Amino acid sequence: MTANTATAAKATDKILSVKEAGIGWLIFNNPERRNAVSPDMSEAALAVLEDFSRDDAVRVIVVRGAGDKAFISGGDISKFAGERSTPEGKARWAKLSGAAKSMLLTMEKPTIAMIRGYCLGGGMGYALNCDLRICSEDARFGIPAAKLSIGYGAKGIKLLMGLVGPSAAKDILYTARQYTAQEALRMGLVNRVVPVAELESYTREYASLIAGNAPLAILNAKTAVNELMKDPGERDMALVARRADAATGSQDHIEGRNAFLQKRKPVFSGK
Repeated sequence: MTANTATAAKATDKILSVKEAGIGWLIFNNPERRNAVSPDMSEAALAVLEDFSRDDAVRVIVVRGAGDKAFISGGDISKFAGERSTPEGKARWAKLSGAAKSMLLTMEKPTIAMIRGYCLGGGMGYALNCDLRICSEDARFGIPAAKLSIGYGAKGIKLLMGLVGPSAAKDILYTARQYTAQEALRMGLVNRVVPVAELESYTREYASLIAGNAPLAILNAKTAVNELMKDPGERDMALVARRADAATGSQDHIEGRNAFLQKRKPVFSGK
């Protein structure tokens, strides 16, 4: 895997971008700080995601951390005193971080968090905004906000509740403790737990499986799930119907049907 440094409004070598075989890899590259995230990193991450969203060759996005200690250990606390010491600084931090996370949830391609080691605080935010989460057996999860007197907005808490339920969400937020990979699996925080040595290969194979499927059908599925997660009055069910019709009326539908009859692997174009 050959990584490229991200180009953004403010470039940073702490965010890397890789494209290979239909997969776009967004890599948080701050291992000396367990991939803790600064506003500049969030800004660069957003630029990478925007690039992935425009590139038709990228079918699936995988988010990961560099090194073997952490996915993302949270916000870079060493920068709090300087960059979050004023209302303007706090607003900029929240805006940049929120924009990158929101794009993972709303972008028209499937997203996967590949989690090894610590996934804490803001790292949980990035993971929860991905469609799917695959972690290694040594992964650790937690939201230590109660130990730092940090408040979370309703949007992030609603995402957490949607996965684990109200009671487990309160447990996570009240205790601020860390959870093992198996605890996270039982609660519904993650989709898969795999051995450490198999994490990257398993995630690549899993992402490749998705990348080989029909993009319009996947877009329809993501749209439907995201809309149904909203309050009833905010749902755009007409959009869901249009995207369902687009998938079924596509060239890819004909290709999938012909491939099935001819007993071969389909080659989808996204049209």
